[in-house]
Amino acid sequence: MKQTDVAGFKPFVPTAIALPEAAIAQFCQRWKVEEFYLFGSVLRNDFRPDSDIDVMVQFAPDAHWGLLELVRMKRELEEMFGRKVDILTKKSIEQSKNWIRRKEILGTARLFYVQG
Repeated sequence: MKQTDVAGFKPFVPTAIALPEAAIAQFCQRWKVEEFYLFGSVLRNDFRPDSDIDVMVQFAPDAHWGLLELVRMKRELEEMFGRKVDILTKKSIEQSKNWIRRKEILGTARLFYVQG
């Protein structure tokens, strides 16, 4: 449960494991991620050694990534974290017809990193 004063990181978002802030910042800059959110068990007490990390991202307006790029981002984050990652876009959740899932994710996600 660590959160430093690295530029761009939100003040103290408690996580079940320490996350590599500098690597996340580089990832966000490289992939034009304006906002990097965490949600799910990484923010709760039920996080286990086999738990994945749930990530939601908001891209810059000039970022036009497709499915292949999202797969690359997922793999990059999995290597960075050393565990499985589920990555979603904020736009896809906001537009989801599944209102229960939308409400749960948007209601519990915590902004971990913001560009600028």
